[in-house]
Amino acid sequence: MAALEVEGLTKDYGEVLANDDVTFAVEDGEVFGYLGPNGAGKTTTIRTLMGFQSPTSGGATVLGHDVTDEADLIAAKRRVGYLPANPAFDEGVTGREVLDLHASIKGDQRRDELLETFDPPVDRTVREYSTGNVQKLGLVQAFMHDPDLVVLDEPTAGLDPLMQRAFNDFVEAEQERGLTVFLSSHVLSEVRRICDRVAILREGRLVTTERIEDLLHRTGKFVRVRVAGDVSPGAFDVEGVHDASCSTTDGGTGERDGDGERASSVTECTFTFTGDVNELIAALGERRVLDLDIEEAPLEEVFMRFYGGQDA
Repeated sequence: MAALEVEGLTKDYGEVLANDDVTFAVEDGEVFGYLGPNGAGKTTTIRTLMGFQSPTSGGATVLGHDVTDEADLIAAKRRVGYLPANPAFDEGVTGREVLDLHASIKGDQRRDELLETFDPPVDRTVREYSTGNVQKLGLVQAFMHDPDLVVLDEPTAGLDPLMQRAFNDFVEAEQERGLTVFLSSHVLSEVRRICDRVAILREGRLVTTERIEDLLHRTGKFVRVRVAGDVSPGAFDVEGVHDASCSTTDGGTGERDGDGERASSVTECTFTFTGDVNELIAALGERRVLDLDIEEAPLEEVFMRFYGGQDA
């Protein structure tokens, strides 16, 4: 049985169709990423899964329990951890008091372990917390009762890079223990590391559901290269190069290549690359390369490249 099943889920607010016939399933033990730009409808889906609102049509189950049946869903929630987008707690109490309240409702078998991992300042009042500390407190409350499934809406928002890494390490370890994770995100590097499969939402409709390896192959890399001389985009006529753009600066750069030769002009080219990196390096070897930067394409580029012009 799937941990989450969504079938034809639709939420119509009248002026906005936030979810439009969304269907997918999350398997037990899977880390599943729910992706899309802000306003795509991710939070609407999550709020429906948690029973905070009813769908206009369609439905879903959480750990086998119907999200439209309040009594049935309460049974599931004992086994679910949840972190909303922009979590908010009573600002007049300490973090410890917040956790005590949650513990009285759902238990806290793993509180001490999680406090050591995420380290929110639990003896300070919440009004003194930074955005990152609120997020860390939210992560502790989401996991501290040792749930079977966690539903996380932008879980690393506000966290510094070291804490983001700690979160990713924690999720990987939890998956090995059998935890199922459903998380929304717009950070491709985060999704790349921890997710098995992803679903991409655009304007309320599901565009695709696929394994992360397949998505990354389609995404490609964002390449910025600076070469000596006046070079046109046609110079990068290599399979997998898309949307090449070049600009040349003539003279006066003072730049030198690896052999110490002065470049009379320098061309900077940028493009998305979905081919064999070795072939790209071989093609660049014919040029005097001054600088080369290859990185993951921003997720926004993925949407524009693959889905921006499609009817979905």
